[in-house]
Amino acid sequence: MNSEQWLGLLTGVLFGFLLQKGRVLRFDKQVGAMLLKDMTIFKFMLSAILVGMVGINLLVDLGIITLSHKPLNVGAIVVGGALFGAGWAIMGFCPGTSIGALGEGRWHALFAIVGMIAGAALYAELFPWMQSTVLAWKDLGKLDLPQVTGLGKWVLIPLFWVGCLGLFAWFEKKNL
Repeated sequence: MNSEQWLGLLTGVLFGFLLQKGRVLRFDKQVGAMLLKDMTIFKFMLSAILVGMVGINLLVDLGIITLSHKPLNVGAIVVGGALFGAGWAIMGFCPGTSIGALGEGRWHALFAIVGMIAGAALYAELFPWMQSTVLAWKDLGKLDLPQVTGLGKWVLIPLFWVGCLGLFAWFEKKNL
């Protein structure tokens, strides 16, 4: 394995550890999130986004990495989001939490993992057909928030942080 693979493995194990310590692998947290009664998972993921957006943008500005995002495709978002939501509702796991649950010894998570692999294989097989149907619905190009709003990323990032911290405070006040 090369250094990038070792780094990927290390960050994956660390992320799994944090998922477990944050108790987001627990069934009651998954159901609470789907019912909008427990925001633990939402707070966990939003915290990761807050840290990641700063880190990634710093790495871009320092010239260490280049950022290349996919086009905003309405068909892909609608169909993919529906499939992701249905899988989460049926299994009680998203991709990351299914691997973490398996790591905790909950063998029923294997059904979710097999479903993800089968879904990826099915997508690969159907991709030529999907290019002319679902993926052709509406492609808005490679949009990002600075481009859409006309505000710089280092203006948007602190605004997003303030909004999220306010949301976290509201969740705590409401005991979510």
